[in-house]
Amino acid sequence: MRNILTVDVEEYFHPSEVQASVGPDRWAALPSRIEEQNRRVLDLLDRHGVKATFFVLGWLAERYPKLVQQIVAAGHEIGCHSYSHQLVYDLTPAAFREDTERAMAVIRDACGIAPKVYRAPSYSITQASWWALEILVQLGFTHDSSIYPIAHDRYGIPAFERHATLIDTPSGRILEVPPATVRLWAHRVVPVGGGGYLRLLPYRYTAAGIRRINRDDRQPACIYFHPWELDPDQPRVASGMVSRLRTYTGLRGMLGKLDRLLGEFQFSGMTAVHPNSGVGSRPSFS
Repeated sequence: MRNILTVDVEEYFHPSEVQASVGPDRWAALPSRIEEQNRRVLDLLDRHGVKATFFVLGWLAERYPKLVQQIVAAGHEIGCHSYSHQLVYDLTPAAFREDTERAMAVIRDACGIAPKVYRAPSYSITQASWWALEILVQLGFTHDSSIYPIAHDRYGIPAFERHATLIDTPSGRILEVPPATVRLWAHRVVPVGGGGYLRLLPYRYTAAGIRRINRDDRQPACIYFHPWELDPDQPRVASGMVSRLRTYTGLRGMLGKLDRLLGEFQFSGMTAVHPNSGVGSRPSFS
């Protein structure tokens, strides 16, 4: 079974855990590492012959258009990861639309492709920001991957469908593709999707989760990671014990884990695995 591989393209100072100590007003003054980090990602995927979906931050596309062009030239799918990496539920609908339109414009200017797939920073489309899905439809997006069906201190809709499902909005439909989770029992769902969970937990945890999703659910697993997670020498700019633990634990082992993952499982980009063709049904949220 082909699973879904996604990359959230952002700098080491963009994660929400880091922004508490390094706000947007300081970003331009910090040394960039994204070009070398992204080269490592492209080289890794090329070695395994894997195509992925790259959710690109507009802030980066505007400053490093060649980065986006390299992703497209390697045959990968381009998605949108917002412009300024702000949590959706902290924005008004008007501000969210403006941020998304700006990101779409700079990504299109960089590579000539208008992105049709979206992922919110830190999975911040929740019940409090459900309205964002209609705006995405209005802007022409066909797929979203912003809803994590788990309980978390920053994100998540715990009762949401765990696999790809079409959502009806007043302006049309969009296919929601959540990151991978496993149901342990009736009321317990745990994350498998990648990122910090892949860094912090043993490799066998993620591998067992993917196998279970493929075998028991008979569904593809959506896995994600960030280029900065392949860079153990990045500056440590997060402050606070919890933020530093979440951000920097497991960096040195991440490349090896991903290399093993790509050798053990089959992966492709989001729309290659999930064309918007009527999968699933509408969950009962409004």
